[in-house]
Amino acid sequence: MQKVTSRAEFDVSTQSPRLTVAVFKADWCSDCKFLDPFMPEIDKRFANDLTLVEVDVEEVEDISQDLNILGIPSFVAFSDGRELSRFVNKNRKSREEIEEYLNNTLEIYRSIHK
Repeated sequence: MQKVTSRAEFDVSTQSPRLTVAVFKADWCSDCKFLDPFMPEIDKRFANDLTLVEVDVEEVEDISQDLNILGIPSFVAFSDGRELSRFVNKNRKSREEIEEYLNNTLEIYRSIHK
């Protein structure tokens, strides 16, 4: 999962026609660290269908504010500069929930890009 460190990098990745899912995290977030062991496997599993990018909410705070990211980790999907879906809640996210979210988002993306 590539790390986005600037507004310009974020804009390039989210304005692509390819499905891009931004994963908003922070180093101090324990629920974010919970994802670390299995996110590389998820990234590899979905690599043919979408791009996952990591966004540190403190490093590029303006993006988090613009998108009203209030809790982390949060997943926000984009294509062609448009937001397609979000996976945001106050609970710790499991591998299964993340995979379900990504599969559902792929269905949305494919229905738009037929």
